[in-house]
Amino acid sequence: MPVAELGCLANILSTRFQKMSSTQLVSTGVSVRSNGLILFALAMGGFAIGTTEFAAMGVLPDFAAGLGIDEPTAGHVISAYALGVVLGAPVIAVLGARFARRTLLIGLMALFAIGNALSASAPSYGWMLAFRFLSGVPHGAYFGVAALVAVNLVGPERRAQAVARVLAGLTIATVIGVPTAKAVSLALGWRWTFGIVAVLALLTATLVFAFVPKDTPDEAASPLRELTALKRRQVWLTLGIGAIGFGGMFAVYAYLASTLMAVTGVSAGTVPFVLGVFGIGLTLGNLAGAWAADRALMPAAAVLLIWSASALALYPFAAPHLWSISIVTLLIGCGGGLASILQTRLMDVAGDAQTLAAALNHSAFNTANAIGPWLGGMAIRAGFGWGSTGLVGSALALGGLAVWVLAWLDERRRTRAFHA
Repeated sequence: MPVAELGCLANILSTRFQKMSSTQLVSTGVSVRSNGLILFALAMGGFAIGTTEFAAMGVLPDFAAGLGIDEPTAGHVISAYALGVVLGAPVIAVLGARFARRTLLIGLMALFAIGNALSASAPSYGWMLAFRFLSGVPHGAYFGVAALVAVNLVGPERRAQAVARVLAGLTIATVIGVPTAKAVSLALGWRWTFGIVAVLALLTATLVFAFVPKDTPDEAASPLRELTALKRRQVWLTLGIGAIGFGGMFAVYAYLASTLMAVTGVSAGTVPFVLGVFGIGLTLGNLAGAWAADRALMPAAAVLLIWSASALALYPFAAPHLWSISIVTLLIGCGGGLASILQTRLMDVAGDAQTLAAALNHSAFNTANAIGPWLGGMAIRAGFGWGSTGLVGSALALGGLAVWVLAWLDERRRTRAFHA
């Protein structure tokens, strides 16, 4: 993107924020305290989504046994959810362009509640695939719209940190929600895990209704305007970084519980604690990544991809011992800070198609969620062992870094062409 275009976009974003600060936010009585309640409501949705997305991986051995399938096959259930996100995010973002954001958020959480309630009652593997797909449909659009609402509460220089506040719900879910869901699954059965998530989704819809101010749809918004994001090369390259680079983390996490029991030799009761360690890493990475993104966005993305590739490569060597796999799991979790970085990057390169671009970030994220477990499962089926998912993951992280290089070179080429 030319420097002039970047400058123009920065001015547009700044102007929009100033208008929001002086009109919509003031007119609705939004204060610093109100901002906190709004962000809490939005983060609660992230907590519900994060709990079901990552808990499904943690309880994979449980619902595999309950549905009478092997664990690599159960990984397809995770991929079905991810596919729902991939397809649902752009469709909802385009069709919902003229809806008020508050109304859209409430509707998305209602649909999310229905999908998880149905998952809790799935009678067979086939129905579980269908219900997990349905649960994934509102995921990306929710995070995309919630991120835009959050960004409108702060200045342009703190956009990544505002996005990170919303994503904090997801990362905290991996510390508290996922281990709790695993413990509930062991004590009461895996169906309770999805039932609890349905309740959390309804709670989120209630909080959004109570705390997020009413807004009016953008009169200039339209499905066609949102689709203009797809004409931008940098949008596609940014999505490619996430779709490939994030796959490594999911390749390991999807089979982490199984690896802990089969290779490390721990009891099922120890698994939630290691899942919590991953969540701590994810939370730390989210905070650090957002801080770095507000200062040097693209370099921060490269550093995290290199970090992830290195940590994932250590995984098969760390797997035999609880202390070492816990440390490496923490380091792998830190790589999740890439999410808020790429979300902010898409805001920079999407022009007026902000809703679609924001939602597509989670399509990319869950493309990785589909690719990672699929490739990891292939490695396990081929006889390379549970630890081989780390090497698969490292290769995916390096693939994401290769796409980052393409994005960086493309931007440099555009800058040189502008100055020529």
